[in-house]
Amino acid sequence: MEVGTLRHLASVVCLLVLTGLVSSAVRADDSFVPEWSKKAVWYQIFPERFRNGDPSNDPRLVDQDGSWPHSQAEPWQVHPWTSDWYRMQPYEKAHAGKDIWFHLQRRRYGGDLQGVIDKLDYLRDLGINAVYLNPVFMAPSSHKYDAYVYQHIDPTFGPDPEGDRRLIASEKPDDPSTWHWTAADKLALELIRQAHLRGIRVVFDGVFNHMGMTNPFFTDVVKNQQASPYRDWFEIKSWADPATGKKFEYQGWFGVKELPNLRQDEKGIVTGPREYILAITRRWMDPSGQGRPQEGIDGWRLDVAFCVKHAFWKDWSRLVRSINPEAYMTAEVIDTVEANKPYLEGDEFSAVMNYNFAFTCHDFFFARRHAIRASKFDSRLREIREAYAPQVAYGMQNLLGSHDTARVASNVVNADLVAMRDWHAYCEKAKGSNPEYLTRKPTPEERQRQKLAVLFQMTYVGAPMIYYGDEVGMWGGNDPCCRKPMVWDDLKYEAEATLPDQKPAARPDPVEVDRDLLEHYRRCIALRKTRPALQVGDYRTLLADDRRGLFAFQRRLGDEVVVVVLNNSPARRNVRVPVGPGTWEPLLGGNRPLKARACGAIRLDLEGRSGVVLVRRPGS
Repeated sequence: MEVGTLRHLASVVCLLVLTGLVSSAVRADDSFVPEWSKKAVWYQIFPERFRNGDPSNDPRLVDQDGSWPHSQAEPWQVHPWTSDWYRMQPYEKAHAGKDIWFHLQRRRYGGDLQGVIDKLDYLRDLGINAVYLNPVFMAPSSHKYDAYVYQHIDPTFGPDPEGDRRLIASEKPDDPSTWHWTAADKLALELIRQAHLRGIRVVFDGVFNHMGMTNPFFTDVVKNQQASPYRDWFEIKSWADPATGKKFEYQGWFGVKELPNLRQDEKGIVTGPREYILAITRRWMDPSGQGRPQEGIDGWRLDVAFCVKHAFWKDWSRLVRSINPEAYMTAEVIDTVEANKPYLEGDEFSAVMNYNFAFTCHDFFFARRHAIRASKFDSRLREIREAYAPQVAYGMQNLLGSHDTARVASNVVNADLVAMRDWHAYCEKAKGSNPEYLTRKPTPEERQRQKLAVLFQMTYVGAPMIYYGDEVGMWGGNDPCCRKPMVWDDLKYEAEATLPDQKPAARPDPVEVDRDLLEHYRRCIALRKTRPALQVGDYRTLLADDRRGLFAFQRRLGDEVVVVVLNNSPARRNVRVPVGPGTWEPLLGGNRPLKARACGAIRLDLEGRSGVVLVRRPGS
């Protein structure tokens, strides 16, 4: 995606953008973007890899029946949490002819909901006040985008897997009157309660375009064909006919047979699965059914939302808001700014996962050979901000990485291999299976690039989102290598000494919490949370210096004025910034107050790849 650029005049080395670019009217009556979401600091958790809080519920090999790579071959075991990622364990080496990529898909590490509960205090202390959980509903894969049912949490995430399976087997899956609350379901409600006590909102991942191939509705269709009561639920291409030899065929998501698509008509998802989705939406948003939404989840992230027709999302979002007017809905739409617009007009979603923000940061902070200049960075950010109603920008999930990308650290290391913006090429090339991809730990200079991007993320317009482990320095290519077990300071990890091709690395990379990086995240998050101007204030670009790699902007709310100055070059710079009159005190990165000159400018020195945050002294 390309956006409009500013002409670069050879005689101009410094571009001052003096116009206000985001309206100050962040109003409480803009109800389709909840007020709390504008002040959120998000943390994304991949449950199977976050924390094993209860080893007694660890998954079995049979639990992954129906998921890729479709192997029930023994031996198999729950994988050691702290082991070298690419090193195959003895049980894996026993499978002759199977490579690391086969085994990475079969691995299970035992992460569960108790592990999340156990680490809520860690999240609170980090400054997190909103959590997005990758799918937690019952499913055979590690990622759980292949749901068995939506009304139940995966039994291996709860305290009584066998008891849960018996309860689930006793139900009629599309009849809510027969549904039970399993032990895992109750633990999910306890997680929500404990999170709320700590001021943390919880959002579930809704995967409503498709289900898994083992779900009871689809298996009934496979068994009974046109006689199945669920025959209209799925996108069937042909029915089995022994007389003619015709085979049963169906459409999976982008051809993936493990993910049969739910059928759609002009209104989106058809009646049967639609009513089922509406029922589970009510269940998880108002668990008691008594109009107490505070006991349920605070919203949804909608997987592959672009695959489901708008008519369905309009109806579904009306239901969501009728249950909880403060519910947050964010859509996965990885597309151009223009393509996002229909989803953000007030009758569907509150926000989208802001991949265009990630692309733009990648191009400015991480890329070398093909890096964009400060003025281009500014114009791309402006396009994203101004594309929608003013309040939308404040609720957008501003991410730098996710479960569908390489980790931030590895994006820095491999920034010139492929542009993140070139999404389809990126998904193929930014992987450990690509011999050109560097799977090593970042250098100190590369880590500094990550820190500068995080400083920008935490001070810019929109709700920043951290993918679990980025704050402690985890690295890895795209799926599956971005889904390593979380690094905790109470565990001792093997160094990463093995390459994907099973050869030894030239130098083993220690795996441990990067305390300096973690403290940087904490400071930046704390800064955002204690300064309302950084959450919901106006935005104005002050400086975009292409030649010297400098960028500065202002955030303002009432009398509070905060200025952020970034040096995105490797060299030390003396910077002149037109901040306006007054005395400016350092909040981060500076060591003394600066008094503006008569012209309203300040001068300061910035080391390479660093930034400073200043606030105007009240009354000055």
